[in-house]
Amino acid sequence: MNGFTSTAKIGRKSTLNSLLVLGLRLIGKGFTAGKKLLYTVNLPFMSKSTFRRHEDQLLKAVRCAADKNMKEAATEVRTKTKTSSCGVSVDGTWQRRGHNSLNGCVSAISIDTGKVSDLEPMSLYCRYCDKKKNNDDHVCSNHVGSSASMETVGAYRIFDRSKQCKRLKYTKYYGDGDSNGFNAVKDIYGPDSVEKLECIGHVQKRVGSRLRNLKKKQKGLGGKGKLTDKLIDKLQSYYGIAIRSNIGNLQNMQSAVIAAFYHCCSGKNKQMHKQCPKGGDSWCKYQRAVHEGKVFVDKSPGLPNDIINSIKTTYMSLCDSNLLSKCLHGKNNNERQNNNESFNNVIWTILPKETFVEMQSLTLGVNIAVLLFNSEYLGLLDDDDVRSVIGTRNC
Repeated sequence: MNGFTSTAKIGRKSTLNSLLVLGLRLIGKGFTAGKKLLYTVNLPFMSKSTFRRHEDQLLKAVRCAADKNMKEAATEVRTKTKTSSCGVSVDGTWQRRGHNSLNGCVSAISIDTGKVSDLEPMSLYCRYCDKKKNNDDHVCSNHVGSSASMETVGAYRIFDRSKQCKRLKYTKYYGDGDSNGFNAVKDIYGPDSVEKLECIGHVQKRVGSRLRNLKKKQKGLGGKGKLTDKLIDKLQSYYGIAIRSNIGNLQNMQSAVIAAFYHCCSGKNKQMHKQCPKGGDSWCKYQRAVHEGKVFVDKSPGLPNDIINSIKTTYMSLCDSNLLSKCLHGKNNNERQNNNESFNNVIWTILPKETFVEMQSLTLGVNIAVLLFNSEYLGLLDDDDVRSVIGTRNC
């Protein structure tokens, strides 16, 4: 058998093997999947140590490319905002559901551009350290502690290096309701230098979760004509609409969320629409009917007074001015949520959750995800560092 190669060699490494390793990682596969594929079609495959060497070479190139890409994203933020202070959405994601995962990643996505400006892959596991093997040249785990603390530690590392590495100050922290990450960074540039702004979507979800928890704890609260799941969904929806309809005006926002509560609880037995906006363009059908001089017919019986009083305290706790003031920013929180979820989806497409990976593969995967998310495939294939490894010139 005479061997040949269809690609050039860089050093003693065939670029075809580097392309194969990159291709496998892009589709969420690793050494075992590549071995099965090539052996099935009767083609030779590299050894596991060779696979790791190619992966390590790719890791260095992709990490350098991702770092340059995130610096360009930071420059874009400074150009767009004309300042070094900006807001980022911080989110943690884990390879396994819950807080028992050995691998996770914390990302900071710019609110202004929707691009990843920094990230921190984190792992609790190192094969060499776990088996007490002496190997100085390996990518070791970078987190000690619980999986739940990954987001807090990762957020601190990202904010701590923002001025030096990205020439940015993340002065506005958009979180998902978990205050641990914010508490770790709120004084990082000075006392109270970072402001926490709430995601409207997450605040809205609190209405539903708290009312459902109350319904479980308090007997007799649920049932027909009482606090049903349909009514909880209605209260949650109206709460979100009230906030989004009054961006930038705290007094009107607070009045609207309170009016939404009484509007949803009212019925034919008791009309409670006094706080609803008046006029012909009001979202309240009762007030529109009054403006037009018509009689409003409400078929809903409404909630009994004892049920209203039982849920009123829980709902009104989410009408606090301190909480609502953090929702005045007017940013598209659905877009913010979609950016975070989309980036997390890219990560776990490259690194499937059902397949455990070590720190080296985790770091490679999340850096590829940054390039794909920020600049799609051009960010990966047009970078000089990556092309020097895979041997392509005109991608």
